[in-house]
Amino acid sequence: MIHAGNRDMKRRTIADLDPDQRRGIFDRGSGIEAVREDVAEIVEQVRTEGDVALREFSSEFDDVNVGNIDITGQAERAIDAVDEEVLDAIETAAEHIRCFHERQRPDDWRETLDGRELGQRYRPLETAGVYAPGGTAAYPSSALMGVIPAKVAGVEHVAVTTPPADSISPGTLAAIHVAGADAVYQVGGAQAIAALAYGTETVQACDVVVGPGNRWVTAAKAIVRGDVAIDFLAGPSELLVVADETAEPELIAADMLAQAEHDTDAAVAAVTDDPDLATAICSAVDEQASGCAREEIIRAALENEASGVFCARSMSEATLFAEEYAAEHLSIVAADDEALLDRIDSAGSVFLGRYSPVAAGDYASGPNHILPTGGGAKRVGGLSVATFLRSSTTQRLTRDSLSDLRSAITTLARTEGLDAHARSVERRFED
Repeated sequence: MIHAGNRDMKRRTIADLDPDQRRGIFDRGSGIEAVREDVAEIVEQVRTEGDVALREFSSEFDDVNVGNIDITGQAERAIDAVDEEVLDAIETAAEHIRCFHERQRPDDWRETLDGRELGQRYRPLETAGVYAPGGTAAYPSSALMGVIPAKVAGVEHVAVTTPPADSISPGTLAAIHVAGADAVYQVGGAQAIAALAYGTETVQACDVVVGPGNRWVTAAKAIVRGDVAIDFLAGPSELLVVADETAEPELIAADMLAQAEHDTDAAVAAVTDDPDLATAICSAVDEQASGCAREEIIRAALENEASGVFCARSMSEATLFAEEYAAEHLSIVAADDEALLDRIDSAGSVFLGRYSPVAAGDYASGPNHILPTGGGAKRVGGLSVATFLRSSTTQRLTRDSLSDLRSAITTLARTEGLDAHARSVERRFED
């Protein structure tokens, strides 16, 4: 292992990675198994004791004595409590997020194919629960990202939970209200997920529960999955930058630090075929990290096994590395970024070019920032309008079109030993 310029930002050569190192880079877990047993107890207590459990856990975990769990009115009033500049930013972001997600709405369709009138229709879920994180930072942006696609989908009742505090961030509450939430509850952690999944005296049970959170929140989503729908199990923030010799190391470093400041468990990495650029990125990261408001968190994230600057023998090897990494955020900074993008299928959200910082997607460009992590982009996309929709198919057959299929249907039915299936078709042709 070679260190360039500092003790935190690792520089490694892809060809030299051994199997254990590759596992550390590519098998990025959410860390939920360590807390799953404790979380299961929390979920069950909320399920059986309702509001009493919520208040007990708020006191135990958040050191807050909660009176009213429902703070919908407080969210409405927060509009007047935030600075005009903050409110303008929230409304601008909300407009762009809403516009993007409206493009995701699918249309019902029905077509006639060889006499068979076939179609598909989409209907919103009735209720949705959104978790808006708190903790080490306030996240009004996550409230916008969770609520707006649900409302665009047409969900009638969207509820938001956010951790209690002596003074909940007015920015978060204002964002929840601007996004269009119908109910807001001050409850955090695993207990919030349980409340949204199963309901309490105050919190209405939901059909789907979405939103980012810590490993306790994620473990709770894993436990309630099956009783309710969820978006996916997401872990700490991730960024992978794919860069060639035309990239500016200072900008790459800035993006890496922006994601590293989220969480000590964040994974931030860059891959390039230019050794000089790799060295320059390491130096820029170290220089820019010094003096950051969240430097301690950043330095811890830089030490993670999946963080670092990786040297490839070619851009082909770099793209293969990116595909296997399947990052939550993928930044491509190269002369031919479109060609590289065509070779990488697995990524939560992709940022192309010099003027597309990941922070734009975190806040206001429009696409959703609630994205799969830990390689999940190989299997699922980010939060979208589709998360809040269910689809059903329709079909109307004529006598002639059923006759055309009669032999295939009856033969397959009897092959499966289901004679009544076959007879249900044949009876329609009996005189």
